[in-house]
Amino acid sequence: MTKQWQPLTDSQWAAISPFLDLKRKRKHDLRQIINCILWLLRTGCQWRNLPHGWPHWQAVYYYFDRWKTDNLFERVNAALNELDRKQVGRMPTPSLVCIDSQSIKLSPMIGEERGLDPNKRVNGRKRQFIVDTEGRLWVAHVHAANEADGPAGCTLVSSLLWRVSERLEKVMGDQAYNGVFAKELAHWSIDFEKASRPESAQGFVPIAKRWVVERTISWTNFFRRIVKDYEYTPSSSVSWLYLANIQIMLQRI
Repeated sequence: MTKQWQPLTDSQWAAISPFLDLKRKRKHDLRQIINCILWLLRTGCQWRNLPHGWPHWQAVYYYFDRWKTDNLFERVNAALNELDRKQVGRMPTPSLVCIDSQSIKLSPMIGEERGLDPNKRVNGRKRQFIVDTEGRLWVAHVHAANEADGPAGCTLVSSLLWRVSERLEKVMGDQAYNGVFAKELAHWSIDFEKASRPESAQGFVPIAKRWVVERTISWTNFFRRIVKDYEYTPSSSVSWLYLANIQIMLQRI
């Protein structure tokens, strides 16, 4: 994975541009706006502290907020996932996915969707990740850290079925999802398989197929914007997670 921000290449822009309205005349070049948003993702810069070389921060934020509301990032993420799977000889959508969560600290003075995770001792939010067996992020959800993984994960089922319902057969997760979440999947005739490390094991133990979701979570450390949650709304947090996966998929093109 490339750790340094780089502007979009022509091939990368060609993969994103079909989702944008490029026919009308605009004051700002959308390719530059996308580059700026990806630069923010990589560096973690504040909106109001954008360097003078970029468009005004309010213009960049306008497009970010508009595309977030239109679910553009989610749609681009799914399309790039399908493209990357085809390039490695896989079917466009997965039949097996893995789910896990990450508790993350929330910036001070933000009260929306904040809670204390007693197990991880984290005061902030929790991120839910659903990835395929090669670590591509398909569905993400952000909520208060004091909410249990299983009940909160049920809200992802509808989004998961919308994206990969054609071939989805099984979801793998740990003990936290072997309850109401597994029952919710059963309503849709989808199997749930609990995959946990042996009780006698100490430290990190890779678990077949399910370890990839841990790797995907670790990839967030390469993007300073999401190392910690700085967003006032969970929807913005989710958008940055999709953008991180978009950046990773673009590097593979």
